[in-house]
Amino acid sequence: MRKSGKKLASVMMAAAMVLSLAACSSQSTTETTPAETATEASKETTAEETTEAETEAPAEENQQADIVVIGGGGAGMTAAIQAVQDGATDVIILEKMAATGGNTTRSTGGLNAAGTSYQEDEEIEDSVELFVEDTMKGGKELNDKELVTVMAENSADAVDWVNEIGGDLSVVGMFGGASVKRIHRPSDTSAVGPMLVKTLNAKVEELGIPVLLETKAEKILTDAEGKVCGVTVTDKDGETYTIDCTAVILATGGFGANSDMVVEYKPDLAGFCTTNHGGATGDGIAMAKELGAAFVDMEQIQTHPTVNPDTQTMYTEGVRGNGAILVNKEGKRFVNELETRDVVSAAILEQTDEVCYLLFDQAVRESLAAIESYIKAGIVTEADTPEELGEAIGVDGAALAETLKTYAGYQAAGKDEEFARESMELPLDKPKYYAALCAPAIHHTMGGVKINTATEVLKEDGSVIPGLFAAGEVTGGVHGGNRLGGNAVTDIVVFGRIAGSSAESYVTSNGGHTEQEIEAEAGSEAAAPAVQGDYKDGTYEGTGKGNNGDITVEVTVEGGNIVSVTLKEHGETPGIYEAAEKGVTEAIITSQTAEVDAVSGATNTSNGIMEAVGAALAEAK
Repeated sequence: MRKSGKKLASVMMAAAMVLSLAACSSQSTTETTPAETATEASKETTAEETTEAETEAPAEENQQADIVVIGGGGAGMTAAIQAVQDGATDVIILEKMAATGGNTTRSTGGLNAAGTSYQEDEEIEDSVELFVEDTMKGGKELNDKELVTVMAENSADAVDWVNEIGGDLSVVGMFGGASVKRIHRPSDTSAVGPMLVKTLNAKVEELGIPVLLETKAEKILTDAEGKVCGVTVTDKDGETYTIDCTAVILATGGFGANSDMVVEYKPDLAGFCTTNHGGATGDGIAMAKELGAAFVDMEQIQTHPTVNPDTQTMYTEGVRGNGAILVNKEGKRFVNELETRDVVSAAILEQTDEVCYLLFDQAVRESLAAIESYIKAGIVTEADTPEELGEAIGVDGAALAETLKTYAGYQAAGKDEEFARESMELPLDKPKYYAALCAPAIHHTMGGVKINTATEVLKEDGSVIPGLFAAGEVTGGVHGGNRLGGNAVTDIVVFGRIAGSSAESYVTSNGGHTEQEIEAEAGSEAAAPAVQGDYKDGTYEGTGKGNNGDITVEVTVEGGNIVSVTLKEHGETPGIYEAAEKGVTEAIITSQTAEVDAVSGATNTSNGIMEAVGAALAEAK
């Protein structure tokens, strides 16, 4: 991306945008343009002054790139990496949050793929056709079969690609809705999201792809022929400017954290909590709508069945896939635990208080590293016997013991007489025993912009919006009426790669690359006190309760001021805690108090840091 001075006087910025929009304007002449917004912000500028500025300010004052990727989650980073691997020389990622990752960071399961070497090693018989069949069935046949087929056909390559860029997808497991073991996970059986985000971030850095954090895309601009030609953005300082470009890849994620939009499309989800990060607010939907994009399946919103109703922590389906069962407050099973998410969610809502317990034993715990984070977070109850566990959670212990005994009999016989569960690898009879409270929560928005197999965004008449591509949860059609666990990661990697390749091909066919060097934005300045503190100089430690257990910080005070806050020990989730670490610690240093605002999407971590800093400062007063 070519850098230019953004700190222009408001009149010069307005003038530059006016010139830019003369050639690169939105399709609607009735809407307020960025030029009008900038001009309004400079009301003291007279008409004569503005005319003179328009004459003098060159259009090239705008920043420039070949491809602008809107969204720094899994799909966006994948697309940017693939575009550069295909030869793109000027790609930039815009991310409105303080850290990359988006909902991908919260993904706990894995990546579904058929025909991989890892399946072959375990003699698992799978095929593209079976993958497509399972996905269509799980999606209630509402899926776009052409898109599903492309996803399945490219799924094995997706596993290889992730591993080639430094990732780890080498363990194959069973997940709900799949006919065979198909989900690929890290070798340590930990959550897939943090691993993938860490891998993608490292590759983005290696390739020198600029990532502008806390920079929000406001509007996608098109020229007189309807071709994409730029993006209007607002940075963290509230400054609005334009990036001229040839192609845009929309990878803004879904709208699961926008309760108003959720209720607009599915009123019966009013009041539901969400597993989504705070940035999943449907920005891409709004921008695409302004360009006349078509949408599909917007009312198809998935709930995840196993979410802690107090902390909104999502228990990966791998817990059930590895053997756990679900019991109600009466201590009884009520559903095939490996049914699709919509079926299991609906079954839970029919139980007492619309909740249930995820029940497993020591063998299941030892089979899945992801469980350790739930235990460390204090949201799992444990006991030596089923009877003691029942007493601890307020469930009839005798009923719980009988349920486990019956299930062990089904497992031994190889047939679930009650709910026809097929995968029962463990008898659940190894102490200790564990229970985790669950309730459904809004998880994935299956609907979004309509794309073709090249990820080009389509209009209602089927024509493409030239230069606009989309991938990930912002799109619709792949998952139909219900997304299978493991298919979201496949979706973002497969279609993210296609979007990157398609955008690069489009740029090559429409004028080629700019001659500008990609230049990463300079790092932000260190936070500095805005007020004088009143603390004793020294170094202090404190501990607070985070999302996944204790957080220990080290606070340094010099000249009476807090000058640094460092996280020393913690178990917070990679890809999520960084935003809180940066935002909260900077706010504490600036305001000289531990009582600051939490970072959206990382509330528990934010509160843990504040509590830890408060404890440290108690010694510094």
